[in-house]
Amino acid sequence: MLETLTYTSVSLPVMEAFYTLQGEGFHQGKAAYFIRLGGCDVGCVWCDVKESWEENAHPRKKIKDIVEEATSFPSRLAVVTGGEPLMHNCDELTKQLHKAGFQTNIETSGTRPITGEWDWICLSPKKFKAPLPESLPYANELKIVIFNRSDFDWAAKYARLVSPSCKLYLQPEWGRAAQMTPLIVDYIKNHPEWELSLQIHKYINVP
Repeated sequence: MLETLTYTSVSLPVMEAFYTLQGEGFHQGKAAYFIRLGGCDVGCVWCDVKESWEENAHPRKKIKDIVEEATSFPSRLAVVTGGEPLMHNCDELTKQLHKAGFQTNIETSGTRPITGEWDWICLSPKKFKAPLPESLPYANELKIVIFNRSDFDWAAKYARLVSPSCKLYLQPEWGRAAQMTPLIVDYIKNHPEWELSLQIHKYINVP
């Protein structure tokens, strides 16, 4: 009874939820249901979803309703993102997504303690607020956004701190892709442990 009450009463601020293709990183090209939670205190100057930053600007939805909406689509890959989704306790959300048959992925800056049971953790650390050292070993994927040349040193620093099995991706910041992509290509050719991540959803005009 207590579990039922928790499941039906716990809510999270949801900026938006939508069904699309994952456009970045290891799971690029896969159909996925995105759950974008409101709230972020990292403050990336180039963030393309700044409207997600204010937690109280977004309606709270019961986890029961979030999961039920997700199950109306055929894919069983759920990607929880933000904002910074770990501003919220994700234990119950991932528990219920798993019960509904979903693989749970998260995209996080790593600035908050990890809550929830995740099948895949994409860690994307930002210079504006460094990740917690204790979060680094849990990353399945390290994704560094390249805005300028100094970001390659930032990438190399965190590549040394994640586990040896962690996948490594460099991704050009969308507004500077024309300038940064050639530099990334050259860097990867010299450092083949890295791979290129592109925001393909923006190229094909899907959410």
